[in-house]
Amino acid sequence: MEENLTYLLDGGGFEDMLVGDMSPTSNSSAAYEYRFFYPELDISCDLENIPAFSSTFLPVLYSLLFVAGLVGNALVIWILTVFKKVRAMTDVYLLNLAISDLLFVFSLPFLVQYSIVSQWTFGNAMCKIISSAYFIGFYSSTFFITIMSFDRYLAIVRSVYALQVRTTAYGVITSLVLWAIAILASTPDLIFFQETNNNNWTKCTPHYPDSNNGWKTFSNFEVNVLGWLIPVSVLIFCYHSILKNLQKCHTQNKYKAMKLVFVVVIVFFLFWTPVNIVIFLDSLRNMYIIDDCQTSQKLDLAMEVAEVLSFIHCCLNPIIYAFVGEKFKKHLREAFRRYAHFLLICKDYRIFNGHSLDRHSSLQATSSQSSFVGSVL
Repeated sequence: MEENLTYLLDGGGFEDMLVGDMSPTSNSSAAYEYRFFYPELDISCDLENIPAFSSTFLPVLYSLLFVAGLVGNALVIWILTVFKKVRAMTDVYLLNLAISDLLFVFSLPFLVQYSIVSQWTFGNAMCKIISSAYFIGFYSSTFFITIMSFDRYLAIVRSVYALQVRTTAYGVITSLVLWAIAILASTPDLIFFQETNNNNWTKCTPHYPDSNNGWKTFSNFEVNVLGWLIPVSVLIFCYHSILKNLQKCHTQNKYKAMKLVFVVVIVFFLFWTPVNIVIFLDSLRNMYIIDDCQTSQKLDLAMEVAEVLSFIHCCLNPIIYAFVGEKFKKHLREAFRRYAHFLLICKDYRIFNGHSLDRHSSLQATSSQSSFVGSVL
């Protein structure tokens, strides 16, 4: 899996040993012609369209996704820590989900540069750090989406029991456990990823003991099980129980809540299922069950598309889990009002220093600034 999620990590140019050996047909990194070798099957395969696609479109897409993911998740963290405060279990999970998504998209600026030049230029230490950050963010983001679904299940279906366990302390403990599992699951990436140089072609790739395909297959199935199968099972159970419970209610927010349930499940399936299918198919390729050139070409291109979808989901998480809530939107409006008020005061203060205001208006500005600072402190 490392090879495939490495494909996620670099947009297709990062992994140089998808199945066997891969080498450029030209010494120039701009010559986008690559040949994949399957030594046991005596098959060679030209995959020239994949790197060309990566260098042309992926830098733009990654740049847009980085900005969207950074702004959206940073806003969530800002609102939760400065205005709303972290007072409930749901807030704890929401804060950790935003941190996970930020960690997940942290690799994107490096991948933009990597996709353009097809060279790893950041050194061996950054190779391990970026690959580990990607996988830790990948696992932790999925884990916190799953635990938030279970938290909603407790609040709606098991409301009496939820009063005992849905506390901030339990939320912090659960979050620490999930981070520990995510780090443990990502340990192989920290160990095996390293910078290599082959024919003046520098890459950041995983190197397994004795080039054993067993490690690659194990890593793929680890992603399929921890990153999709278990979360999907939990989501289906929780939201099926929630929908059954909501059908018995007669409140005005019933259909709005049911609509949100469908959005959460459909979006998760839409953006995470493709990459897991491609990873599973790559496991079959590692075991040489898939061994023809044309299928391999389609599989590598599919990984490119699936990778972009997985990053889009991290940009959508703030909208799905935070901005749709009335209380959160109220705090968001309050935050922007305070920020706009602050900018207005700063503008008036500059005009005051330029002697463009009379004494009366400047006193008003000074007074309002003092009251604003007092309210913030």
